[in-house]
Amino acid sequence: MSIRIALVDDQALFRAGIAMVISSQDDLEVVGEAGDGAQVPELVSATRPDLILMDVRMPGVDGVTATRLLHESFGAAAPKVLVLTTFDEDESAVAAIEAGASGFVLKSAEPEMLLASIRSVAAGNQVVAAGATRALFARFRTRSATPGPEYEALTAREREILLQAAKGLSNAEIAAAEFLSEATVKTHISRILTKLGARDRVQLVVYAYEHGLMS
Repeated sequence: MSIRIALVDDQALFRAGIAMVISSQDDLEVVGEAGDGAQVPELVSATRPDLILMDVRMPGVDGVTATRLLHESFGAAAPKVLVLTTFDEDESAVAAIEAGASGFVLKSAEPEMLLASIRSVAAGNQVVAAGATRALFARFRTRSATPGPEYEALTAREREILLQAAKGLSNAEIAAAEFLSEATVKTHISRILTKLGARDRVQLVVYAYEHGLMS
């Protein structure tokens, strides 16, 4: 079954180029387009995409606001958002992740990288290297208060795995470090996400950094 993708970018020629790249793949399908973030709720209602490829900077409603509105409107049923940005140290990319995006990719990325990122986000994985995410938060955000009761609900093992995931380790790498099976690590990650109210592994990086858990 194809991954259904909606494109949101104010540049029509850029959208056309991206649509051509995506449509060349048997497992990917462009189901709709919009030139302004204000059109996103209507676009999602009409086309029901699995993923939105969203420009972070648009002259109307930008990608950050559109991502926030998307999650406010559709909640858990909202499609995943992969943000497009022109440079890798973009404060707007940080804000988009906080608003609910699953990561970001540069507009200058090679087509193969873009396609791999789309598939990765659609599968529920992070597409931003955890190190890059930490660097962004170190540059643009300050730590907030100490963790609340949601962190206290984690077991000692879950706290260890949270830190490993926040460092960017894969399930296989965490399994090797913690002497666990990958299936067990996957179960722990799922429980951690639920307890912290996080959407994905990128959000674990956000949580760990903002609450002073990362050195």
